[in-house]
Amino acid sequence: MSTSVNVNGIEFQPRLLINGEFVEASDKGTFNVINPATGEISCKVPEATEDDTNRAAAAAKAAQPAWAALDPTKRGAYLKKLAALLREHKSTLAHLEAISMGVPVSHYIHADMGADELDYFSEAWPHIQGQSSVNTPGYVAMTFRQPFGVVACIIPWNVPVYFFAAKAAAALITGNTVVLKSSEKAPLAVAYAAELITKAGFPPGVFNVLSGHGLPSGRCLARHMDVRALSFTGSSRTGKLIQEEAAKTNLKSVTLELGGKSPAIVFDDANIEQALSATMMSILVNSGQVCMANSRVYVQKSVAPKFIEAFTQRMAAVRGGNPLDPQTQMGPQADEVQYKNIMSYIEEGKKNGTLAVGGNGKLDETKGYFVEPTVFLNTPEDAKIMKEEIFGPVLNINTFETEEEVIAKANDTEFGLYAAVFTNDISRAMRMAKALESGYVSINCSSPTMGRDLPFGGYKGSGQGREGRLYSMDHFLEVKSVIIKLDEAKL
Repeated sequence: MSTSVNVNGIEFQPRLLINGEFVEASDKGTFNVINPATGEISCKVPEATEDDTNRAAAAAKAAQPAWAALDPTKRGAYLKKLAALLREHKSTLAHLEAISMGVPVSHYIHADMGADELDYFSEAWPHIQGQSSVNTPGYVAMTFRQPFGVVACIIPWNVPVYFFAAKAAAALITGNTVVLKSSEKAPLAVAYAAELITKAGFPPGVFNVLSGHGLPSGRCLARHMDVRALSFTGSSRTGKLIQEEAAKTNLKSVTLELGGKSPAIVFDDANIEQALSATMMSILVNSGQVCMANSRVYVQKSVAPKFIEAFTQRMAAVRGGNPLDPQTQMGPQADEVQYKNIMSYIEEGKKNGTLAVGGNGKLDETKGYFVEPTVFLNTPEDAKIMKEEIFGPVLNINTFETEEEVIAKANDTEFGLYAAVFTNDISRAMRMAKALESGYVSINCSSPTMGRDLPFGGYKGSGQGREGRLYSMDHFLEVKSVIIKLDEAKL
């Protein structure tokens, strides 16, 4: 099987980027990337070893002092170049994501999103500011905000190029150097983006990119004594493991953006068409493989029949297809593991709720990991599919009568990432926004809608810390207090 993949007539060979050089894994190990629409192998990708990870961290450590000393406008210039290259090569990146994790090329905006983040952070260096104080008599005090040193970024498979850019940009502009690990489910576009790092001219060791599994490379980064800060987006299970490893070693600063079981609440005075469109898009984007997808919809009883009839009809009309086809509405699930996991939840759901739409997988029929958009009704609140994150196009619709009732139901979860409320009563909207235990609350819209300058992160098991344009840099800067004694005045 080839270690390269043909994209629009050009052969691309994924490799590790360590200290400015493209290399194979130290033991020549590889793993297969499967096209989820066909079940066929797209190509083989290097499996970073512990030795590779250590070499990447050592390269980042060696490069960090000079990078931090560089004029931040010059650091920003590298980010600008990389942003331009992502936009220039977005059709190639779209193709690579389609054949590795199944996002339709017609929906592909990840490269543009990532480029926007790089552009923003390239000019964000003036916000790296300390403060001063003369509140201690006889002294002048101040704070410095300085880089941690080596930062690890472990990114998810569902929006890889965006996270590649957004996490690294905030770390790099603040003077840190980066070791980034892509997900084994979607390494191709990130490996191609690594090629663009060298085209942008980044100094060797400043931005290193690895492909591989959580074991060994991910765990090595979480344990590594020279990694002083780590940013992770992914599953709650993996986030907990990273936190444990960090606590056992050097107590590195860890930022976690984890899973969700996001509720959408539709009141009887809502614009029903607006609620239908928003909630349907939320659960179908990326084939439901989005941490903030509204997988629980609560509809007030008086409008529930109308909402449910329209929602189920529209969901039944959605068809999956080849993600390389510009007409495709919804792609496959990312891989066989994801497919089987979603199907197991659907079978579990059939035991407790009423299956209204879907409920079938299309693997036998298509050879791809396609799951029908699926809707359950009247599922008990304590059922597994109401409590656990499914990460697929599976949605539960239940009804409610009062605000108090639906608040209790919406909050009865260990997740708290995103919640949506549909109502035309502004006072009710504000009451709900205050009461919902969620890091993000939208009114008359739903995920993935977000304010570009607002913090993103979760309550409870959905993570710790906040990311976003005005917040991400804080995770990559230490705060140092400096106090200076003044000589007494000579009269």
